[in-house]
Amino acid sequence: MKIAADAAPHGDHVSSVTRAFNELRELIVLGHLPPGGWIIESVLAQRLGLSRTPIRGALHWLRREGYVVEHTGKRNTRTVVAPLTRDDAQELYRIVGHLEGLAGAHVVALPSRTRAKVAAELAGINQQLHAIASARPVDPRRVFDVDKAFHASIVKAAGGRRLTALHNSVRPQVDRYWRLYASSIINELHRSVTEHDEIVAAIRKGDVHEVRRALDQNWAGGFERIRGLIEIFGERGSW
Repeated sequence: MKIAADAAPHGDHVSSVTRAFNELRELIVLGHLPPGGWIIESVLAQRLGLSRTPIRGALHWLRREGYVVEHTGKRNTRTVVAPLTRDDAQELYRIVGHLEGLAGAHVVALPSRTRAKVAAELAGINQQLHAIASARPVDPRRVFDVDKAFHASIVKAAGGRRLTALHNSVRPQVDRYWRLYASSIINELHRSVTEHDEIVAAIRKGDVHEVRRALDQNWAGGFERIRGLIEIFGERGSW
């Protein structure tokens, strides 16, 4: 009985840290905790209805994954929400592009019938994106959801547990850029639709080199579109 009693608080603590991590990450990705904003443990604890202990554990976790960073000023060091910078965006887009390139290679290695089903699903999702791009006004939130579904379907079809975990860890950091600059990105949505068509065609052919190239081009193109916007509007939360 004593062992069970001792184990319960530990389990509750782990659960609280996980909850705090997930909720804080969502606030960061959605921009509700803005880039460069100061992190104050007591404020976050009150906002989430938790004690400061799981908040502190969640912040350590978020720091490891790059969502928050330490900023050293003249007098002290503070934890802040990671800024959105051109160099950071380039690194993240390359990482996600490489992960999805690996996923795409797994997909083209699937049996032809299974591969054809994946290609058909992706084509259907991309058709939704094409329809959204042709409508006026364009809903940025809908664009984000459909585009994310397209890429998530490739990773899911690849079926790798570790690959999926890595993608799920890094992709939300890319989403921060997309959400903040979405209103400008949608003006070039037709480019993403065309790049997606090339990915689908490569999967249908079962061409591993072509699917890697198409995915890399899609993510490289995405970064170039983000880079152009950062040059116009500036980096967010940088010092």
